[in-house]
Amino acid sequence: MIRITGDHVEVSGPMTMSGAAALLAEGEAAIASNAAAFDLAAVTEMDSSCLAVVFGWMRAAKAGGKTLRLLNPPQNLLSLAAVYGVADLLPQP
Repeated sequence: MIRITGDHVEVSGPMTMSGAAALLAEGEAAIASNAAAFDLAAVTEMDSSCLAVVFGWMRAAKAGGKTLRLLNPPQNLLSLAAVYGVADLLPQP
């Protein structure tokens, strides 16, 4: 689930394959409305589809001339990114 407050987006609940398409679309809509900082502190569960969603948000932000920032990325996300060799591609806070 995504909640937008100004340019800040709070992501909560699971970021897994079952909800990836919806999260991607909600995040893209948030970016289109000027949001650029995604806070992942309330994410409860994730799988590798989380990386695909984050990279999709990054593409949407870049297309809109914005820079995406990830706040409070869970350690699981950072570990998955390291395993797949894409940790350096993740946006910094």
